[in-house]
Amino acid sequence: MAFRFVRSLAPAALFVLAQACAPLPNAARPANAPAPTAPLAAEDMGVVTAADPRAAAAGAEMLRLGGSATDAAIAVMLALTVVEPQSSGIGGGGFLVTADAAGTVESFDGREMAPAAATPNWFTVDGKVLSHSDAVPGGRSVGVPGNLRLAATVHARSGKLPWRVLFGPAIRLAGDGFAITPRLASTLALAPDIAGLDPAGRALFFGADGAPLPVGTVVRNPALAATFEKIAALGADSFYLGGNAKAIAAKVGTAPRNPAPMSTADLAGYKAKRRDPVCGRYRVWRVCSMGPPSAGGVTVLQTLGMLERFDLKAMGPASPTAWHLIAEAERLAFADRDTWLADPDFVPVPTAGLIDPAYVAARSALISDSATMADVAPGKPSGASDRFAMAGPIPENGTTHFAAVDRWGNAASYTSTVESAFGSGLVVGGYYLNNELTDFNLAPDRNGKPTANRVEGGKRPRSSMSPVVVYGPDGHLRLIAGAAGGYTIPPQVIRVIIGTLDWKLSARAAIAQGIVMPGPGVLAVESGTPLAAMVPALQALGHTKVVAVPLRLKANAIEWVPGENGKYHWVGAADPRSEGATASP
Repeated sequence: MAFRFVRSLAPAALFVLAQACAPLPNAARPANAPAPTAPLAAEDMGVVTAADPRAAAAGAEMLRLGGSATDAAIAVMLALTVVEPQSSGIGGGGFLVTADAAGTVESFDGREMAPAAATPNWFTVDGKVLSHSDAVPGGRSVGVPGNLRLAATVHARSGKLPWRVLFGPAIRLAGDGFAITPRLASTLALAPDIAGLDPAGRALFFGADGAPLPVGTVVRNPALAATFEKIAALGADSFYLGGNAKAIAAKVGTAPRNPAPMSTADLAGYKAKRRDPVCGRYRVWRVCSMGPPSAGGVTVLQTLGMLERFDLKAMGPASPTAWHLIAEAERLAFADRDTWLADPDFVPVPTAGLIDPAYVAARSALISDSATMADVAPGKPSGASDRFAMAGPIPENGTTHFAAVDRWGNAASYTSTVESAFGSGLVVGGYYLNNELTDFNLAPDRNGKPTANRVEGGKRPRSSMSPVVVYGPDGHLRLIAGAAGGYTIPPQVIRVIIGTLDWKLSARAAIAQGIVMPGPGVLAVESGTPLAAMVPALQALGHTKVVAVPLRLKANAIEWVPGENGKYHWVGAADPRSEGATASP
């Protein structure tokens, strides 16, 4: 569902530019890290960044109790289910990248999954493919949620606090109540038909007159508090088995819009998967992110690799040429993304070929610093198959990113989503169910060929989510970052990486700066920022359609920087466009 601020663009350009206790024995910290001594300064106990200050505080509470970055990230995810229901929650899924001070990076796939009954023609009704806006509401768009299996899987590996403790802040927020923020209120106004599709959603966020509740209204969600209390006591299985699973399957199958078959077996069979991270070098830094079914990590690495031969540092952030080069590299990376990237359990994804330095260098050679490419086509990386057709980008809006670093230098970079704002609009147990299946290509074929990202039973849709971690040349974690905003996610993350590493901006300044990014048939420049003045210069470089538009961006990051006394410490950063915040224990 595209937001209103882009509806004035041409159709081809429509796109949408996150109880105290002793540590458990499975605590993960590098072997060379000394046991912490008390008391620690706040900056030495870690930091959390999230899209809402109440969620950031939930993560900081876990760090204060002696928890790990994983514990903090899970607590943030749970709290965001309450206070940012339009973007993420336990009814959705996500990707989590963990990193430690010794350089070990792991990535975990909690992406939603199509039910077994799904076919490539899942979104074809009466011989016609549904539009995206018609496909979103109701049951057909819902994938099996992955966030809780993801949380339980990673907690078993690197959690320190008992599972039940992680739910404390979210239970309090749901039971005691939370105030509606301006961003939540504005999203309710943008998407009232989805937010209020289900009577439970209307009861939560709409008044007796049918209008969305105003900013500052305190909302209590006792159904969600009860859901959390049960999962806290019984574990993630209580979400995927028994009464909750039956309720999800029934809700999807009897939805007022687009009812579709989902079985309790679909929920019982869901597993979060440990995937190989994608890693590469950008100048002297090591950048790692999530691999397929995320397309974001590959897109970020490809773009950075193509830009490495250009002296972006010398150009600086005020250079139209620098932004032109970034946009040209992203155009090439997006063409590859839309053709080759999908769920690797179902199609052969040429991940290694796409990030191979020789292939990336060949793609970079297509870029000029004085002219714009007339046409952009996907390349042919090693391992690519001829059987798939290219398909364009898919709008996504309901996403959030958050990150945490603990006292031992372990980091968690977690991007979570329900896809569109308020997902499918269906509510079970106080939480919204995702509409993640609309991240598949709704039309399964193009030009007589299947698309790699078409719907299939048990398959996970491609995603733009790009949680990243960056190590410096000294081997120390330098940056943890990610963003929300569908197709805009990789460009946002790329902007943060280039801003901090090439342009020596703080992470806060790198996030706050404007953005220039390609869309279908258009080059978008964020209005209301100094970059909007670059439109004529970008046109002079050959970009025929350059438009300045407001963008609903949302990024978060944590960086390792020297303080005034020369001592390095962690500093969190949140997007000033959002209600994001950072918190320390």
